[in-house]
Amino acid sequence: MPTYDFIVEAYMPNLENLKKQAKLILRWHRERHYPVAAQIREHLPRFLNMPDSEILAASFKLSDAQEIVARQQGFDSWQALKSGLPTSLKVKSSPSKATIVCAEPQLLITDIQRSCEFFREKLGFTLVFSYGKPPYYAQVGRDAARLNLRCVERPVIESTVRDGEELLSVSMTVATADEIKLLFLEFQSAGVAFHQTLKKQPWGAKNFVVKDPDGNLLLFAGPAN
Repeated sequence: MPTYDFIVEAYMPNLENLKKQAKLILRWHRERHYPVAAQIREHLPRFLNMPDSEILAASFKLSDAQEIVARQQGFDSWQALKSGLPTSLKVKSSPSKATIVCAEPQLLITDIQRSCEFFREKLGFTLVFSYGKPPYYAQVGRDAARLNLRCVERPVIESTVRDGEELLSVSMTVATADEIKLLFLEFQSAGVAFHQTLKKQPWGAKNFVVKDPDGNLLLFAGPAN
């Protein structure tokens, strides 16, 4: 039977990286990149009830993009973020190598509405954005996790092969043993279908596997102690 390990690594971007993120958000707005509209609507209250088209046509400045980045990092404003960062992270330095700051696994699903409802109602995710008329692409998120949902006409992997080989579609981690237990109990009370219930593994982890409506296997892991 396959075994799955996990790595939990804290990442704190420095101020220069955060400035680059803000400039990227500003560029996406100028280029009318539709997914950024949902990001703007989520973090800036003045855009809350505006459709994507109006958000992308509205005035949007670098200071707005910086406010979004600050809120994503848990601060109320850009100034609060700069004041709250440790001094070591404010220093401009030339990186020796590129740093990947996030990953967004893509799940292939056959019913976008059904999948979005599953992640919201069963797993406690929120809808970040959906795209298309009717929607064929969406993103859901919970805390730092982001999953992209791509609609396809039929399953790509045979369910018997996926289940037999335990082919995972995504792996998500929490930081403590208490949290992985709490997460399992939360999903259990929501009536989630488990491919594997909470289990202590010989390599020092506790994990469980959830099966989504399309049979995708989602691993949730944390420390055993």
